[in-house]
Amino acid sequence: MTVWLGTTLVAFVLIIVLLMIKQFFWNPRLKSVKNKHVVVTGGSSGIGKCVAIIAAKHGANITIIARDVQKLEAAKNEILHACENKDVQRVEYLSLDIGANYENVEKALTDLEKTMGPIYMLVNCAGTAICGKIEDTTVDSLDKMIHINLLGTYYCIKAVVQRMKASREGTIVLTSSQASFLGIFGYSAYCSTKFALRGLAESIAMELRPYNVSVTLALPPDTDTPGFAIEELSKPLETRLISQTSGLVRPDVVADKLFRDALAGNFFSTVGLEGFILASLCSGMSPFKSIGELLLQAFLMGLLRIVGAFYLISFDNIVLDCLRTRDKNKKSE
Repeated sequence: MTVWLGTTLVAFVLIIVLLMIKQFFWNPRLKSVKNKHVVVTGGSSGIGKCVAIIAAKHGANITIIARDVQKLEAAKNEILHACENKDVQRVEYLSLDIGANYENVEKALTDLEKTMGPIYMLVNCAGTAICGKIEDTTVDSLDKMIHINLLGTYYCIKAVVQRMKASREGTIVLTSSQASFLGIFGYSAYCSTKFALRGLAESIAMELRPYNVSVTLALPPDTDTPGFAIEELSKPLETRLISQTSGLVRPDVVADKLFRDALAGNFFSTVGLEGFILASLCSGMSPFKSIGELLLQAFLMGLLRIVGAFYLISFDNIVLDCLRTRDKNKKSE
Protein backbone atom coordinates (compact mmCIF):
# COMPACT_ATOMS: atom_id res chain seq x y z
CA MET A 1 0.00 0.00 0.00
CA THR A 2 2.83 2.40 0.93
CA VAL A 3 4.61 1.62 -2.34
CA TRP A 4 1.41 2.24 -4.31
CA LEU A 5 0.85 5.61 -2.60
CA GLY A 6 4.47 6.60 -3.19
CA THR A 7 4.28 5.64 -6.87
CA THR A 8 1.02 7.56 -7.28
CA LEU A 9 2.51 10.66 -5.65
CA VAL A 10 5.58 10.52 -7.88
CA ALA A 11 3.39 10.10 -10.98
CA PHE A 12 1.21 13.01 -9.84
CA VAL A 13 4.24 15.30 -9.35
CA LEU A 14 5.69 14.20 -12.70
CA ILE A 15 2.44 15.04 -14.50
CA ILE A 16 2.37 18.50 -12.91
CA VAL A 17 5.99 19.14 -13.88
CA LEU A 18 5.39 18.02 -17.47
CA LEU A 19 2.28 20.18 -17.75
CA MET A 20 4.18 23.21 -16.42
CA ILE A 21 7.04 22.60 -18.85
CA LYS A 22 4.51 22.49 -21.67
CA GLN A 23 2.85 25.65 -20.40
CA PHE A 24 6.09 27.67 -20.37
CA PHE A 25 8.16 26.18 -23.18
CA TRP A 26 5.85 24.63 -25.78
CA ASN A 27 5.43 26.76 -28.89
CA PRO A 28 1.94 26.24 -30.29
CA ARG A 29 0.97 26.72 -33.90
CA LEU A 30 -0.06 30.35 -34.48
CA LYS A 31 -2.68 31.72 -36.84
CA SER A 32 -1.30 34.01 -39.54
CA VAL A 33 -2.01 37.73 -39.81
CA LYS A 34 -0.12 38.13 -43.09
CA ASN A 35 -2.02 40.51 -45.40
CA LYS A 36 -4.81 40.78 -42.80
CA HIS A 37 -6.08 43.89 -41.06
CA VAL A 38 -5.06 44.36 -37.43
CA VAL A 39 -6.55 47.24 -35.42
CA VAL A 40 -4.94 48.35 -32.16
CA THR A 41 -6.54 50.87 -29.82
CA GLY A 42 -4.12 52.78 -27.63
CA GLY A 43 -1.70 52.15 -30.47
CA SER A 44 0.26 55.40 -30.27
CA SER A 45 2.41 54.31 -27.30
CA GLY A 46 3.16 51.61 -24.76
CA ILE A 47 1.92 48.05 -25.18
CA GLY A 48 -0.41 49.01 -28.05
CA LYS A 49 2.38 50.44 -30.19
CA CYS A 50 4.56 47.40 -29.51
CA VAL A 51 1.72 45.07 -30.57
CA ALA A 52 1.28 47.05 -33.79
CA ILE A 53 5.03 46.81 -34.53
CA ILE A 54 5.02 43.04 -33.95
CA ALA A 55 1.96 42.59 -36.19
CA ALA A 56 3.67 44.67 -38.91
CA LYS A 57 6.71 42.38 -38.70
CA HIS A 58 4.33 39.48 -39.34
CA GLY A 59 3.03 41.05 -42.55
CA ALA A 60 -0.25 42.56 -41.33
CA ASN A 61 -1.90 45.79 -42.44
CA ILE A 62 -2.20 48.00 -39.37
CA THR A 63 -4.53 50.67 -38.08
CA ILE A 64 -3.70 52.30 -34.76
CA ILE A 65 -6.30 54.26 -32.82
CA ALA A 66 -5.73 56.94 -30.18
CA ARG A 67 -6.59 60.60 -29.66
CA ASP A 68 -3.30 62.49 -30.02
CA VAL A 69 -2.58 63.01 -33.73
CA GLN A 70 1.09 63.90 -33.24
CA LYS A 71 1.74 60.72 -31.28
CA LEU A 72 -0.20 58.72 -33.86
CA GLU A 73 1.90 60.09 -36.73
CA ALA A 74 5.15 59.31 -34.88
CA ALA A 75 3.96 55.79 -34.08
CA LYS A 76 2.86 55.24 -37.69
CA ASN A 77 6.39 55.99 -38.90
CA GLU A 78 7.85 53.49 -36.43
CA ILE A 79 5.40 50.82 -37.52
CA LEU A 80 6.08 51.47 -41.22
CA HIS A 81 9.79 50.86 -40.63
CA ALA A 82 8.95 47.52 -38.98
CA CYS A 83 6.83 46.21 -41.86
CA GLU A 84 7.85 42.89 -43.36
CA ASN A 85 7.06 44.17 -46.87
CA LYS A 86 6.94 47.97 -46.99
CA ASP A 87 5.80 48.01 -50.63
CA VAL A 88 2.66 45.98 -49.92
CA GLN A 89 1.62 46.57 -46.33
CA ARG A 90 -0.48 49.55 -45.30
CA VAL A 91 -0.32 51.44 -42.01
CA GLU A 92 -2.94 54.02 -41.09
CA TYR A 93 -4.08 55.79 -37.96
CA LEU A 94 -7.40 57.00 -36.65
CA SER A 95 -7.85 59.80 -34.13
CA LEU A 96 -10.86 58.77 -32.07
CA ASP A 97 -12.15 58.97 -28.50
CA ILE A 98 -13.39 55.38 -28.26
CA GLY A 99 -15.16 55.81 -24.93
CA ALA A 100 -17.19 58.90 -25.70
CA ASN A 101 -19.96 57.76 -28.03
CA TYR A 102 -20.83 54.36 -29.51
CA GLU A 103 -22.31 55.73 -32.75
CA ASN A 104 -19.04 57.53 -33.52
CA VAL A 105 -17.02 54.38 -32.89
CA GLU A 106 -19.32 52.24 -35.04
CA LYS A 107 -19.21 54.68 -37.95
CA ALA A 108 -15.44 55.13 -37.73
CA LEU A 109 -14.71 51.38 -37.73
CA THR A 110 -17.25 50.69 -40.48
CA ASP A 111 -15.66 53.37 -42.67
CA LEU A 112 -12.22 52.04 -41.79
CA GLU A 113 -13.09 48.57 -43.03
CA LYS A 114 -14.21 50.03 -46.35
CA THR A 115 -10.75 51.46 -46.97
CA MET A 116 -8.46 49.01 -45.12
CA GLY A 117 -10.40 45.78 -45.42
CA PRO A 118 -12.20 43.62 -42.85
CA ILE A 119 -10.78 43.70 -39.35
CA TYR A 120 -9.31 40.28 -38.62
CA MET A 121 -7.73 41.12 -35.26
CA LEU A 122 -8.88 43.77 -32.78
CA VAL A 123 -6.46 44.48 -29.94
CA ASN A 124 -7.93 46.71 -27.24
CA CYS A 125 -4.97 48.34 -25.47
CA ALA A 126 -6.42 51.75 -24.63
CA GLY A 127 -6.59 52.24 -20.88
CA THR A 128 -5.72 54.49 -17.99
CA ALA A 129 -5.16 54.22 -14.24
CA ILE A 130 -5.85 56.88 -11.65
CA CYS A 131 -5.00 55.70 -8.14
CA GLY A 132 -6.47 56.69 -4.81
CA LYS A 133 -8.48 55.40 -1.88
CA ILE A 134 -12.20 55.30 -2.58
CA GLU A 135 -12.89 58.43 -0.52
CA ASP A 136 -10.13 60.31 -2.38
CA THR A 137 -11.14 59.23 -5.90
CA THR A 138 -13.20 61.87 -7.65
CA VAL A 139 -16.32 60.95 -9.58
CA ASP A 140 -14.67 62.46 -12.67
CA SER A 141 -11.70 60.10 -12.31
CA LEU A 142 -14.02 57.12 -11.93
CA ASP A 143 -16.04 58.24 -14.94
CA LYS A 144 -12.87 58.65 -17.03
CA MET A 145 -11.67 55.11 -16.24
CA ILE A 146 -15.09 53.60 -16.93
CA HIS A 147 -15.26 55.31 -20.33
CA ILE A 148 -11.71 54.48 -21.43
CA ASN A 149 -11.10 51.09 -19.81
CA LEU A 150 -14.54 49.52 -20.08
CA LEU A 151 -16.81 51.40 -22.49
CA GLY A 152 -14.05 52.05 -25.03
CA THR A 153 -13.29 48.32 -25.18
CA TYR A 154 -16.98 47.36 -25.22
CA TYR A 155 -17.82 49.83 -27.99
CA CYS A 156 -15.01 48.70 -30.29
CA ILE A 157 -15.88 45.02 -29.88
CA LYS A 158 -19.58 45.68 -30.42
CA ALA A 159 -18.79 47.61 -33.61
CA VAL A 160 -16.79 44.80 -35.25
CA VAL A 161 -18.21 41.57 -33.90
CA GLN A 162 -21.11 41.15 -36.34
CA ARG A 163 -18.78 41.19 -39.34
CA MET A 164 -16.37 38.77 -37.64
CA LYS A 165 -19.24 36.39 -36.98
CA ALA A 166 -20.41 36.67 -40.58
CA SER A 167 -16.94 35.86 -41.93
CA ARG A 168 -16.48 33.15 -39.26
CA GLU A 169 -12.97 34.23 -38.38
CA GLY A 170 -11.31 36.76 -36.13
CA THR A 171 -9.35 37.42 -32.97
CA ILE A 172 -10.29 39.84 -30.19
CA VAL A 173 -7.91 40.87 -27.40
CA LEU A 174 -8.94 42.71 -24.26
CA THR A 175 -6.02 44.18 -22.33
CA SER A 176 -6.88 44.09 -18.66
CA SER A 177 -4.36 43.81 -15.83
CA GLN A 178 -3.32 41.53 -13.03
CA ALA A 179 -5.56 43.90 -11.06
CA SER A 180 -8.53 42.07 -12.57
CA PHE A 181 -7.60 39.07 -10.40
CA LEU A 182 -7.34 40.77 -7.02
CA GLY A 183 -8.31 44.03 -5.39
CA ILE A 184 -5.40 46.20 -4.29
CA PHE A 185 -5.19 49.16 -1.92
CA GLY A 186 -5.60 52.40 -3.88
CA TYR A 187 -7.08 50.71 -6.94
CA SER A 188 -10.77 50.57 -5.99
CA ALA A 189 -11.93 52.40 -9.12
CA TYR A 190 -9.29 50.96 -11.45
CA CYS A 191 -9.84 47.36 -10.29
CA SER A 192 -13.59 47.81 -10.78
CA THR A 193 -13.10 48.57 -14.47
CA LYS A 194 -10.54 45.78 -14.94
CA PHE A 195 -12.68 43.16 -13.19
CA ALA A 196 -15.46 44.19 -15.57
CA LEU A 197 -13.23 43.42 -18.56
CA ARG A 198 -12.82 39.85 -17.37
CA GLY A 199 -16.59 39.42 -17.24
CA LEU A 200 -16.87 40.90 -20.71
CA ALA A 201 -14.12 38.62 -22.06
CA GLU A 202 -15.64 35.45 -20.60
CA SER A 203 -19.10 36.33 -21.90
CA ILE A 204 -18.09 37.11 -25.47
CA ALA A 205 -15.76 34.08 -25.57
CA MET A 206 -18.82 31.90 -25.04
CA GLU A 207 -20.86 33.90 -27.56
CA LEU A 208 -18.22 33.82 -30.29
CA ARG A 209 -16.75 30.33 -29.98
CA PRO A 210 -19.29 28.79 -32.42
CA TYR A 211 -18.24 31.37 -35.04
CA ASN A 212 -14.49 30.61 -34.90
CA VAL A 213 -13.73 33.98 -33.31
CA SER A 214 -11.23 33.66 -30.44
CA VAL A 215 -11.03 35.92 -27.39
CA THR A 216 -7.90 36.58 -25.33
CA LEU A 217 -7.74 38.42 -22.02
CA ALA A 218 -4.27 39.94 -21.55
CA LEU A 219 -3.24 40.41 -17.91
CA PRO A 220 0.03 42.33 -17.85
CA PRO A 221 1.88 43.21 -14.63
CA ASP A 222 3.25 46.72 -14.04
CA THR A 223 4.71 47.68 -17.42
CA ASP A 224 7.21 50.41 -18.22
CA THR A 225 4.96 52.63 -20.35
CA PRO A 226 4.13 56.35 -20.46
CA GLY A 227 0.80 55.48 -18.88
CA PHE A 228 2.52 53.78 -15.95
CA ALA A 229 4.66 56.87 -15.37
CA ILE A 230 1.47 58.96 -15.11
CA GLU A 231 -0.12 56.36 -12.83
CA GLU A 232 2.84 56.61 -10.45
CA LEU A 233 2.02 60.27 -9.80
CA SER A 234 -1.31 59.42 -8.15
CA LYS A 235 -0.30 56.31 -6.19
CA PRO A 236 -0.73 56.35 -2.41
CA LEU A 237 2.34 55.18 -0.52
CA GLU A 238 0.72 51.82 0.27
CA THR A 239 -0.04 51.18 -3.39
CA ARG A 240 3.50 52.08 -4.44
CA LEU A 241 5.04 49.76 -1.84
CA ILE A 242 2.76 46.88 -2.86
CA SER A 243 3.64 47.48 -6.53
CA GLN A 244 7.33 47.40 -5.71
CA THR A 245 7.04 43.77 -4.55
CA SER A 246 6.93 42.93 -8.27
CA GLY A 247 9.26 44.07 -11.02
CA LEU A 248 8.58 46.36 -13.96
CA VAL A 249 8.24 44.60 -17.33
CA ARG A 250 9.15 46.03 -20.74
CA PRO A 251 6.14 46.73 -23.01
CA ASP A 252 7.61 44.74 -25.92
CA VAL A 253 7.78 41.64 -23.70
CA VAL A 254 4.09 42.01 -22.78
CA ALA A 255 3.15 42.73 -26.40
CA ASP A 256 4.99 39.70 -27.76
CA LYS A 257 3.30 37.36 -25.25
CA LEU A 258 -0.09 38.96 -25.92
CA PHE A 259 0.30 38.61 -29.68
CA ARG A 260 1.38 34.96 -29.52
CA ASP A 261 -1.29 33.95 -27.02
CA ALA A 262 -3.98 35.60 -29.11
CA LEU A 263 -2.88 33.84 -32.31
CA ALA A 264 -2.60 30.55 -30.41
CA GLY A 265 -6.20 30.95 -29.22
CA ASN A 266 -5.35 31.10 -25.50
CA PHE A 267 -7.90 32.78 -23.27
CA PHE A 268 -5.45 34.11 -20.66
CA SER A 269 -2.24 35.90 -21.63
CA THR A 270 0.09 36.39 -18.68
CA VAL A 271 3.75 37.28 -18.23
CA GLY A 272 6.12 35.64 -15.77
CA LEU A 273 5.63 33.35 -12.79
CA GLU A 274 3.37 35.72 -10.82
CA GLY A 275 1.04 36.04 -13.80
CA PHE A 276 0.92 32.25 -14.15
CA ILE A 277 0.17 31.86 -10.43
CA LEU A 278 -2.67 34.41 -10.53
CA ALA A 279 -4.21 32.94 -13.70
CA SER A 280 -4.09 29.42 -12.25
CA LEU A 281 -5.42 30.47 -8.85
CA CYS A 282 -8.23 32.61 -10.27
CA SER A 283 -9.14 30.49 -13.31
CA GLY A 284 -12.53 29.56 -11.84
CA MET A 285 -15.12 29.24 -14.62
CA SER A 286 -12.90 30.78 -17.30
CA PRO A 287 -12.52 29.08 -20.71
CA PHE A 288 -9.75 26.53 -21.17
CA LYS A 289 -8.08 25.47 -24.39
CA SER A 290 -6.98 21.94 -23.55
CA ILE A 291 -7.43 19.15 -21.03
CA GLY A 292 -3.80 19.67 -20.03
CA GLU A 293 -4.45 23.31 -19.15
CA LEU A 294 -7.57 22.33 -17.19
CA LEU A 295 -5.75 19.64 -15.21
CA LEU A 296 -2.87 21.96 -14.39
CA GLN A 297 -5.25 24.62 -13.07
CA ALA A 298 -7.24 22.06 -11.08
CA PHE A 299 -4.11 20.55 -9.50
CA LEU A 300 -2.56 23.89 -8.60
CA MET A 301 -5.54 25.94 -7.37
CA GLY A 302 -5.54 24.53 -3.81
CA LEU A 303 -1.81 24.90 -3.30
CA LEU A 304 -1.72 28.35 -4.86
CA ARG A 305 -4.49 29.52 -2.53
CA ILE A 306 -1.96 29.10 0.29
CA VAL A 307 0.71 30.95 -1.72
CA GLY A 308 -1.81 33.72 -2.43
CA ALA A 309 -2.64 33.99 1.26
CA PHE A 310 1.00 34.81 2.04
CA TYR A 311 0.91 37.56 -0.58
CA LEU A 312 -2.27 38.99 0.98
CA ILE A 313 -0.78 38.91 4.46
CA SER A 314 2.32 40.76 3.23
CA PHE A 315 0.13 43.40 1.53
CA ASP A 316 -1.97 43.84 4.69
CA ASN A 317 1.24 44.27 6.70
CA ILE A 318 2.39 47.02 4.31
CA VAL A 319 -0.92 48.84 4.82
CA LEU A 320 -0.71 48.49 8.62
CA ASP A 321 2.91 49.65 8.71
CA CYS A 322 2.00 52.78 6.75
CA LEU A 323 -0.90 53.46 9.13
CA ARG A 324 1.31 53.05 12.21
CA THR A 325 3.96 55.33 10.73
CA ARG A 326 1.38 58.05 10.04
CA ASP A 327 -0.06 57.74 13.55
CA LYS A 328 3.42 57.95 15.05
CA ASN A 329 4.25 61.04 13.01
CA LYS A 330 1.02 62.74 14.10
CA LYS A 331 1.78 62.09 17.76
CA SER A 332 5.29 63.51 17.43
CA GLU A 333 4.06 66.76 15.85
